[in-house]
Amino acid sequence: MVGTVRTRVTELFGIEYPIFAFSHCRDVVAAVSRAGGMGVLGALYFTPEQLETELAWIDDHVGGRPYGVDVVMPAKYEGADLGDAGELLTRLQGMIPEGHRRFVNDLLERHGIDPLTEEGAGHYLLGWTDATARPQVEVALKHPIALLANALGPPPADVVEQAHRHGVKVAGLASNARHARKQVEVGVDIIVAQGTEAGGHTGDVATMVLIPEVVDAVGPGTIVLAAGGIGRGRQIAAGLALGAEGVWTGSIWLTVEEADTPEASRDRLLAATSRDTVRSRSWTGKPARMLKTAWTDAWESPESPGTLPMPMQFMLISDALRRINRAGAGELTTFPVGQIVGSMNQVRPAAQVIYDLIEEYVETMERLNTLTDP
Repeated sequence: MVGTVRTRVTELFGIEYPIFAFSHCRDVVAAVSRAGGMGVLGALYFTPEQLETELAWIDDHVGGRPYGVDVVMPAKYEGADLGDAGELLTRLQGMIPEGHRRFVNDLLERHGIDPLTEEGAGHYLLGWTDATARPQVEVALKHPIALLANALGPPPADVVEQAHRHGVKVAGLASNARHARKQVEVGVDIIVAQGTEAGGHTGDVATMVLIPEVVDAVGPGTIVLAAGGIGRGRQIAAGLALGAEGVWTGSIWLTVEEADTPEASRDRLLAATSRDTVRSRSWTGKPARMLKTAWTDAWESPESPGTLPMPMQFMLISDALRRINRAGAGELTTFPVGQIVGSMNQVRPAAQVIYDLIEEYVETMERLNTLTDP
């Protein structure tokens, strides 16, 4: 095993490697942190009670290593003025057009999947709004987390202050330099500069261009992590060369041994190439890079009624996605994933992924050192 890699971010958190691993699976989060990186649990799909259970488990299995929590508090979304979470859910559910429900049901029927039901409808609104994410923040700050990240837009300034009072650093994702400056204005400590190659919500600027732009925009006082299309040690070296202090990864953890990715989704991810993704609004209503399947094609077809604004689109489709996964309907199975999916062609333990990343990073740096005269 190689030695540690020292950057400002490893010094800040006391970790061996500047590798942050976003995952909705607690087993992956704990495994990465134990291996010397930092696991970050995506809180989006958990109720506050479920999040409490997940974080308590991580506390018991992370071996005292630091970890983080990622929430979604979008700056703009439908229904932001509708009051508390209960009222918001009821009102938004009633705003979903029947034509959209029929479209989803017809799509499921054509692929031999049971239609939607009212049972549990809207449950997966969860953390897509300020009102539903704040309880998640409250739960997270009761645990010894080291980092609180926000995935869509700058987090509210009072949430940043609240985290800082608990001694927790705050990270914000940015897809362009202007967004990065807004993050700094509200007091975030770390900017995750995420290129368009990334999975999930992402902008349209490539990582190679974005990282130096963001580094220059925020200045030396703010740490930048490179994100988007990073799943090899050579790409870590490239991110650091562009001025980042570490990397933020997500897609590569979907196919590790510890991941809870549904089997049908995992098999499609393992078989996919880097050209098999598409930016689509069919998941949440905002552009997100996903695996290109019959699902994403259907939403781009002439028969599509068009997607709904966030968070109504996910409220509409959440039950459908669960039914698709349960049925193992491979042709409809989709998943947020980045273009690095073309390199995700085997199942490995999370710790082995960390070690392979660092080994290739060291080899890359040694090769680069031979290119300059002593």
